[in-house]
Amino acid sequence: METLESELTCPICLELFEDPLLLPCAHSLCFNCAHRILVSHCSTSKPLESISAFQCPTCRYVITLNHRGLEGLKRNVTLQNIIDRFQKASLSGPNSPTESRRLQPQRPYTAAISGTIAGTIGGGGGTSGSSARGSPATSSHSHSHANHANHANHTNHTNANHSPALVSKMDPRITCQFCEQDPPREAVKTCVTCEVSYCDRCLRATHPNKKPFTSHRLVEPVPDTHIRGLTCLEHENEKVNMYCLVDDQLICALCKLVGRHRDHQVSSLTERFDKLKAYQVSPGRVSDAVMEASKTSAAQTLENNLTNLVKRNSELENQMAKLIQICQQVEVNTAMHEAKLVEECDELVEIIRQRKQVIAVKIKESKVMKLRKLAQQIANCRQCLERSSALITQAEQSLKENDHARFLQTARNVAERVAMATASSQVLIPDVNLNEAFDNFALDFSREKKILEALDYLTAPTPPSIRDELCTASHDTITVHWTSEDEFSVTSYELQYTIYTGQTNFISLYNSADSWMIVPNIKQNHYTVHGLQSGTRYIFFVKAINQAGSRNSEPARLKTNSQPFKLDPKTAHKKLRLSNDCLTMEKDESSLKKSHTPERFSGTGSYGAAGNVFIDSGGHYWEVLLGASTWYAIGVAYKSAPKNEWSGKNSSSWVFSRCNNNFMVRHDGKEMLVEASLQLRRLGVLLDYDNNSLTFYDAMNSQHIHTFEVSFLLPVVPTFMIWNKSVMILSGLPVPDFVDGVASDLQEQQQQQMGLCRQESPYLTGMKTCH
Repeated sequence: METLESELTCPICLELFEDPLLLPCAHSLCFNCAHRILVSHCSTSKPLESISAFQCPTCRYVITLNHRGLEGLKRNVTLQNIIDRFQKASLSGPNSPTESRRLQPQRPYTAAISGTIAGTIGGGGGTSGSSARGSPATSSHSHSHANHANHANHTNHTNANHSPALVSKMDPRITCQFCEQDPPREAVKTCVTCEVSYCDRCLRATHPNKKPFTSHRLVEPVPDTHIRGLTCLEHENEKVNMYCLVDDQLICALCKLVGRHRDHQVSSLTERFDKLKAYQVSPGRVSDAVMEASKTSAAQTLENNLTNLVKRNSELENQMAKLIQICQQVEVNTAMHEAKLVEECDELVEIIRQRKQVIAVKIKESKVMKLRKLAQQIANCRQCLERSSALITQAEQSLKENDHARFLQTARNVAERVAMATASSQVLIPDVNLNEAFDNFALDFSREKKILEALDYLTAPTPPSIRDELCTASHDTITVHWTSEDEFSVTSYELQYTIYTGQTNFISLYNSADSWMIVPNIKQNHYTVHGLQSGTRYIFFVKAINQAGSRNSEPARLKTNSQPFKLDPKTAHKKLRLSNDCLTMEKDESSLKKSHTPERFSGTGSYGAAGNVFIDSGGHYWEVLLGASTWYAIGVAYKSAPKNEWSGKNSSSWVFSRCNNNFMVRHDGKEMLVEASLQLRRLGVLLDYDNNSLTFYDAMNSQHIHTFEVSFLLPVVPTFMIWNKSVMILSGLPVPDFVDGVASDLQEQQQQQMGLCRQESPYLTGMKTCH
């Protein structure tokens, strides 16, 4: 608990925090201590309100204050709650840190506890009176933390140097155990409930005449040894002489006879002592040396147990200290995110304020322009009105003229002017535009209002979904398509892929990051990966990313197509004719114009050609259109093998062959008959180099014919040999669906064949072959 108490201590007053402030640097400080720091910076010419900053006493970080001063800093409410609970725990029981320091400050904690219990048992079952236990009532006292600390230190000093028995012999005067002065004043009362002796002043301070202190039992001052177990707590002056097993406490005879323990099971102090000390040997049957050894062993066992308990308490204290630090960090993080929220909202408000000013300026400019035009129209109207009023006045004066000569002289002129003004009245009235509306300033912020109403923390996007039906592949590329439900919140996508090894645990496969290729910063919902292996299955993940995080899609298995190839004219036999696209070969006895090369098939029995590709990885599927040919050999071979033996006559070639009505497979000069339809017109070949297999299928009827289990060591080349008619190859094909359907049947057939091979080889060594 000492470690925990140090975490809750103010660096200025060295007391438990009181009304702690949470500083921006994540440290805490008492409000009064912070106030004293500001006061220390004041002067006669510099009032307290003018102090706008001070340094954190722990890390020297400069704390800037706003116009509210210290009131502008946040209160560390979590820390205050922890301190309150710590105070209640430390003042409510005998195992509190304050009590522990009062008990035995000069000895290790474990030894102090062990000594106390040993003294208790050795004293015939009474509890040790070497210290005063912390009063439960003092948890409600309005004393400062300094008073408790000073009182604990003084009590420590007293108890560390003198046992209670020695104190009572040397000084019969019973002193106050709560005084701060040295020496303490004489006690006037002892509180049996608190188990503390008080002087008159301390008693008034700690036991006011109100609940719960009115229920405390006050007696005349008695020594610690008297109130701590030698006498019964319920019956004054009665010595304890038995032990209640139900309530687990020391009692007197009256407690058993008339008290609340009368129906409880009790035992003698000696019996309880022997049981606690694990001392089961009768003292009358062994020597004193054996008894002493047994007691020493039992005490050692108890001390070891107490050591483990103290160690566990220390671990709990450390754990609690870590939790307190986490709570403080939560406070700091909360303040940080609140400040960030205020900052972001203030920026939005500032943007709205600026836009408001811009729009307001436009309105004012339009207002000025409209008023200017209206003022010009008003001026024009005023001029016309003045001219018309002058003409009316002149005409009225002419009508009032009584002199005939003068009237005749002016009447004609005035009449002409009035007639002219009346005729041109529309000219005299100016064109007035009475448009006062601001139609070009219509405001509609409904979309922006919806966006503002939806303001919230950004969340990670939902996992995207790979659309297998939209994905396409070639022999070395795969185009992956995916969709996302909230693609507007996605900043970018990341595509990850690796070769599928058959591992079904995608989590462990995903965690093996070394084997994954990553394509970052993809802005579309599709991507084409180039440079892939032909006929290879890949695992793809798509990760949707934004500022809040990322989410992965479910894995998708996609496969590249087989490697496309053609017949190599350089390897074709002289008596074979290849088509212009090198996909068809035909037996032609008259075709003898080809020059001999080392790559070309030669000999009378090797009318063949090879594909123009060498395969060393992946899975590849091609088909051979046999037409009317009844004499052929189709398969694969190592390049290093002699071409006249590529028909399965050596250990470097594997072929499926037909000789008239016989179908067989051949390898290393050994043949085995297989079942196939005489109407076989389309032969499928599946080379799975990575899984060491070569399989032949009846592609028309979706039937499996035979599978070679081969541990390929070198790249292989497709081989084609015919002795009549013609064949055509189709390469670069995807693996058909029926291949996966017969996979399980194939495994059973392989197991059966393996059992058959153990009994008798299916290959025919003495059979007469066609070639």
